[in-house]
Amino acid sequence: MTAMPPRIDHVTIRTANAGDLPALIPLINKAFAIETFLDGTRTDEEHLSAIMRKGDLLVAERDGQAIACVYVELRGERAYFGMLAVDPAQQGQGLGRLMTAAAEEFGHNHACKHMDISVLSLRPELLPFYRNLGYSETCTEDFHPTRPLKAGVQCHAIVMSKVL
Repeated sequence: MTAMPPRIDHVTIRTANAGDLPALIPLINKAFAIETFLDGTRTDEEHLSAIMRKGDLLVAERDGQAIACVYVELRGERAYFGMLAVDPAQQGQGLGRLMTAAAEEFGHNHACKHMDISVLSLRPELLPFYRNLGYSETCTEDFHPTRPLKAGVQCHAIVMSKVL
């Protein structure tokens, strides 16, 4: 069984809906601006709407403002989470851990036994974060970006998994 999310004052987590897109698109794009090895922005209305038809986007709010989100997709006994985004102004407060725990709880509540995530090889600083949350590397996969890699950049996905 997965642990309950840590308590963070005045934060609520709920499933996002289409009305949340105007707040979530800039939040996600600001959070992923660090990925300078990719051209363009991380998401737009078309991409976010498409993934919301395939899975669920959980959003954390404080005082009615979206401050973090995570995508969760159910895949039988496995769940996948990705696009974990925390507003850069809110980072360092445990929101990444909170949203990971919320994704795990979501999967567990839908009878999933494992949670998977794909970490880009160009983001090695993320591996220890997920290891500390109980994830371990299981394999590598080709990376199929939704936006182009900059010229000369090589990247693959490192799949990490955890038993829920």
